[in-house]
Amino acid sequence: MRVVTVICAAAVFVAGPAPASAGQAAVALSSEPETASVSPDDETPLDLADLLGGGRLKGAWLEAAIQKAAGYDLGSRENPVRVRMPKGQHAYLRRLRCADDAAPAFERTGSFGPGVFGSIIDGYRVLCAGGAEPGERTIFVDMYHPDHVETAAPPGFTFKPRAAQP
Repeated sequence: MRVVTVICAAAVFVAGPAPASAGQAAVALSSEPETASVSPDDETPLDLADLLGGGRLKGAWLEAAIQKAAGYDLGSRENPVRVRMPKGQHAYLRRLRCADDAAPAFERTGSFGPGVFGSIIDGYRVLCAGGAEPGERTIFVDMYHPDHVETAAPPGFTFKPRAAQP
């Protein structure tokens, strides 16, 4: 059903809405999008990039969600780490350090549906070897934030600084 929704939405995006002809009623679309990428009062239609790009909240709605999420631990479902695409997920996780300053092992455990920013979140099992703190954790990551570079670490971890660029 979801694929059909995306295909239909993509067709409307490309071709525009079909005009109602005599004897045909125009099809009413739901006023609330399946994903919360625009406010219900916003008449700006979703574009194909929004639909295929995770359905992230935008503008003031995103800023409000970020402010609310800040009250929770970074890396939790309520405050997933914001990065840019899978490459950003891996780059972020490679920079984490356990209490013994060693890099933890990590593996993706799956997709966990829409997160607090309206886009799909992924979960990663992160494990510090040899019993080093913080041990094993699941860290949630939202990869639909191309303009954000996270510089903080989830509780119990430290963060290796990025190398200075020449």
